[in-house]
Amino acid sequence: MMMAFRELQIPPFETQKPALLQCQTAEGKGGCDRLEREFRELCAGRAASAFADGWGFDRRDQAREMRRRKKRWAAGEEQAQTQKMGPPPVTSHRHQLALRWCKRAEAKDGAKRRWGLRPLECLIIWVVAFAFVARFIYYYVHADDMNARMESLSGMCDERARMLQDQFTVSTNHVHALAILVSSFHHRKSPSAIDQKTFAEYTAGTAFERPLLSGVAYAQRVMHSERESFERHQGWTIKTMKREASPIQDEYAPAIFSQETISYIESLDMMSGQEDRENILRARATGKAVLTSPFKLLESNHLGVVLTFPVYRSSLAAEATVEDRIEATVGYLGGAFDVESLVENLLRKLAGNEAIVVNVYDVTNSSMPLTMYGPESAEGDMSLIHSSMLDFGDPFRKHIMICRYLQNPPIPWMAILSSSGVFIIAALAGYIMYAAVIQIAKIEEDYIKMTELKVQAESADVAKSQFLATVSHEIRTPMNGVLGMLQMLLDTDLDSTQKDYVRTAQASGKALITLINEVLDRAKIESGKLELEAVPFNLRSILDDILSLFSGKSRNKGIELGVFVSDKVPELLIGDPGRFRQIITNLVGNSVKFTERGHIFVRVHLVEHAKLLVDTRVDASAKGSPTDLAVSTGNVFNTLSGYEASDDSNSWDKFKLLFSDSVPLSDKVAECVAATSISDNVALMVSVEDTGIGIPLPAQDRVFMPFMQADSSTSRTYGGTGIGLSISKCLVELMGGKINFISRPHIGSTFTFTVVVRKCDKLLLTDRKMHLSETLPMCFKGMKAIIVDGRPVRAAVTKYHLQRLGMSVEVVSCMKMAIRVISTQNGYARNGRSCRIPDIILVEKESWHCEAELGTFECIQDIKHNGQVHEMPKMVLLATSISSAESLKAKSAGFVDTLIMKPLRASMMAASFQQVLGIGNTQQGKGVLSGGPFLRNVLSGKKILVVDDNGVNRKVAEFALKKYGANVACAESGKIALAMLQIPHKFDACFMDVQMPEMDGFEVTRQIRQLENQANKQVNVGSALDGGSGKSQWHLPILAMTADLIQATYEECLKCGMDGYVSKPFEEQQLYQAVAKFFDTNQPLAQN
Repeated sequence: MMMAFRELQIPPFETQKPALLQCQTAEGKGGCDRLEREFRELCAGRAASAFADGWGFDRRDQAREMRRRKKRWAAGEEQAQTQKMGPPPVTSHRHQLALRWCKRAEAKDGAKRRWGLRPLECLIIWVVAFAFVARFIYYYVHADDMNARMESLSGMCDERARMLQDQFTVSTNHVHALAILVSSFHHRKSPSAIDQKTFAEYTAGTAFERPLLSGVAYAQRVMHSERESFERHQGWTIKTMKREASPIQDEYAPAIFSQETISYIESLDMMSGQEDRENILRARATGKAVLTSPFKLLESNHLGVVLTFPVYRSSLAAEATVEDRIEATVGYLGGAFDVESLVENLLRKLAGNEAIVVNVYDVTNSSMPLTMYGPESAEGDMSLIHSSMLDFGDPFRKHIMICRYLQNPPIPWMAILSSSGVFIIAALAGYIMYAAVIQIAKIEEDYIKMTELKVQAESADVAKSQFLATVSHEIRTPMNGVLGMLQMLLDTDLDSTQKDYVRTAQASGKALITLINEVLDRAKIESGKLELEAVPFNLRSILDDILSLFSGKSRNKGIELGVFVSDKVPELLIGDPGRFRQIITNLVGNSVKFTERGHIFVRVHLVEHAKLLVDTRVDASAKGSPTDLAVSTGNVFNTLSGYEASDDSNSWDKFKLLFSDSVPLSDKVAECVAATSISDNVALMVSVEDTGIGIPLPAQDRVFMPFMQADSSTSRTYGGTGIGLSISKCLVELMGGKINFISRPHIGSTFTFTVVVRKCDKLLLTDRKMHLSETLPMCFKGMKAIIVDGRPVRAAVTKYHLQRLGMSVEVVSCMKMAIRVISTQNGYARNGRSCRIPDIILVEKESWHCEAELGTFECIQDIKHNGQVHEMPKMVLLATSISSAESLKAKSAGFVDTLIMKPLRASMMAASFQQVLGIGNTQQGKGVLSGGPFLRNVLSGKKILVVDDNGVNRKVAEFALKKYGANVACAESGKIALAMLQIPHKFDACFMDVQMPEMDGFEVTRQIRQLENQANKQVNVGSALDGGSGKSQWHLPILAMTADLIQATYEECLKCGMDGYVSKPFEEQQLYQAVAKFFDTNQPLAQN
């Protein structure tokens, strides 16, 4: 607390005592209370500071407040000192209370400081304690590693000692057996059956049984009295180890038989060497194998030992004395062990992952051990040493093997990591606990802030939805009036110029509505309130409608606009046709906008079919596929228009594989197609290819970002908001697919997306729903057509539309081939099949202009005049754009019977063919497309109530419904509508505006449903109403008529009891879809 006073430059409480005691004189009793209260606040400055930090108060404001209070305290002190008046008792009592409160606050503040240090002290103690724990863990793990290392060393050393000892024992037994052999066949046979040659061959042949011996030899015992005759018999003189004549001694032991490897010891006296002499004397005295101490062997200069066995003249009894053994000894059989070589070979065989150093010692004299093998210097890791005893069968000699690691022990990473890991984890845990204690206040503050932000975010979301609904309604409502009035104006008598003005205004209004819809769609997608429909639709009809939207622009620009749908795609699907149409329209619209020459090509096929066909390698040309047309090379590409496309995978070589009858399918593809036909889900792949300006490489990463375009100049040159692709991507993802693109600047772009829809069974559709899709005439089934086109992709698109009409199609590349087909098919058979003359020949404009086609029409006329053909096929010219001069030239030459302008659509081609061939109803399809006759059939004579507070909207709705024969009544408010709909009433349906003053459409609908429920209850109990209408149950279809497209509004419509939803401005198709569910020409609407 004193620290707080020093920080604020305020004297302690003792120096403020006079001011507090005499404050009653200075400012009265109330002033003393106020000063005491301020003093308490001043004493609690540190707590106030912490509170201010916790709630985000500014420290500068707090400091200013403290300085202001300091001045007031100083003024009170001066005033009290000038008065010199004694304090009253109550002020003294208050001083005591203030003093006790200040001491208590100071004690609490000290406790807080101590508590602030306590976590730090605990953290230090925690860290120090775990430092000792980590040290213990280090020593424990390190000791465990050393024990494991020692056990490994012991195992390796014992293994080597055991194998060396076992091999030594085996060699010793073979030497013993050889000694018995020499005794039996040399000394007991007369004459001897063994000589040097026999001994050498035998020992060489059995050397593999003695792998540790470098050689064996036999030395015969010769007394001095027998030396002369022995030397005369052997033909050489007994020599010493130094190869000098042996001096006179009592007996000798010259080597008479030796293995080839040690043949150099022949004639050498084994008793001339000190080690050998002791070895011989000890061997014949004990009758067992004895070893010498290590010494350097002759010739090899390696350290070794000699194993000696006595050879007796006859078998001795087990209790024979030493004298008996010496007397019976006739020779000595010895074997030389090259210790260095044999140990080296053994270690090489047993070499492991870790090298060890091995030393073998003769420790017969423990004070002076003799090295038999291994380095003399202290080499390797001397911290770990293991000893293994060796028993070579000589009890007099003692041997030992000592092993150690060659490399020093590695750094104990396990111990270091374990100990340091435990220490670090403990330190982190301690710091986390310390930080948790310190940050409790901060966490509480963040929680409070998050709660506030959550409330604000929820409020903002509600406000955003309300804002979108309001904006949608307020903008679309007047646009509904504008577009409705324009439509009414078009139904009046206008000249061509006036109609052009009205259509231009109508197109601008629809463009504005489209922009509003896109912005609202984006907002609904971001808020997660966009829901998809699941209704049946005809994909091919939708694509034809989309092409018709852009037909004018494509013709004006002279670009090819085509569509192709694989026959593997089902005719009817279940999904959201509106959103699917929106995606295709956005992509095609962008392509039309940015393409000035070439083509725009829309293709639809199954995902599985396309992926597998890409990998299928079929030599279609070798099998004579009819779709393999010759294509010129050079700057012409195998595309729809001959211009290069951005995606090479869409070339003709792979596109032709999509035809079911062009190339045979592999087994894998056939299995996939069969599996797809069984499944209810259908995965479609749609690609939109254009030859436009392409997308610059730096801008390709932001193509799908909302309100972004390639560059600023693009927006000024081509227009647009840059939101279409963003919405398309979101819609594709909502439909369970993905969208991507390939674009090359100045060449074009190809956008490809996938969607997942479901199959639709035709038997489940009602007749009314079938009218929603375009119905193609069936009068062309069985007819034959020839397509004359040099571009295979374009010919395939034309063939696709003709096959939809049920026609059989043949494709040729030039008119000469078509004439040849006509000539050869006149009543003749080709390839064993009866052929017929084609009914229609469709000629591409480019083929008509080719110089090679000059004189073709004359050839056709000659065929007809010569009687080769009874009736010539009809000639149809296909053109993307054609001038008036070209059209007149074609008609005047009689080359064509009709002209079909692209883009091609099945309904348009059917109408043209009906006119050319003079079959069917040439007006068929118009009513289907407009929906007018069906609406008139449904709405004729129906009494409908329109409720809207806007007079223009009422007039538009009234005109639109009366146009189709409905009897319309209007109400300008919800109260008036409620009065008109009191039961009983004569209305068949009600179009209700949602947003109206006084009583909105939701409340009106709820009250109407309540009235109907009460009336139905009375009907159920048999009550009769005055002026009854004969209806058994009351339920008036109420359709929401609003410009609000928010999903929440639609949900509210259904919740309050409405039956449907019609958005403003509504068109014929939308109106028909809304009312077709409730109206029937043979049954009253209000009766269920």
